[in-house]
Amino acid sequence: MVRMEFLGMDFTCVFGSLSAGRVPEKDCLLPLISKLLGYAIVAASTTVKVPQIMKIIQHKSVRGLSVMAFEMEVVGYTIALAYCLHKGLPFSASYGELAFLLIQAIILVATIYYFSPRVGNFTWVRALLYCGLAPTILAGKIDPLLFEALYASQHAIFFFARVPQIYENFKNRSTRELSFITSFMNSLGSIGALIFFIST
Repeated sequence: MVRMEFLGMDFTCVFGSLSAGRVPEKDCLLPLISKLLGYAIVAASTTVKVPQIMKIIQHKSVRGLSVMAFEMEVVGYTIALAYCLHKGLPFSASYGELAFLLIQAIILVATIYYFSPRVGNFTWVRALLYCGLAPTILAGKIDPLLFEALYASQHAIFFFARVPQIYENFKNRSTRELSFITSFMNSLGSIGALIFFIST
């Protein structure tokens, strides 16, 4: 049988089963579904933060947005991406999505800084600290034990990144400039990632 491969995905088994009038078996179907989900997550991640960025630019306002929440996301994406690059994990399974999310998250934080009526000195210190440390982390030039600890902490970082924004929403009794589309896409991405990791 002629092998049918496209973007690292092997369709030979699936098409072979279908052409023989059989439903593809689990061992044949799961790796393909896993790859397809991986590429779908990467594709969706290229625009997930764009609605939030556009909403801020359109309204020229960051009312109701927690700067710290978005800064923590940048830190989390940086650690996760650095780990994936350092471990040589495949593009579709890990770092493709993270690379796009990190770029958008940095643009989003810069947009929030620009439209904030007042950016305190402590915010600029955090930004400079990130700019100083991020290249070293992304290059993987840190102690391996510390690298593993950082990677383990990124899940907690993403979890606690939600807390300041939830507090802002509760305090204002409104989401104000928070984009529903971006929040919804983040939720779908989390569900898709969970399905992807279960199927691998």
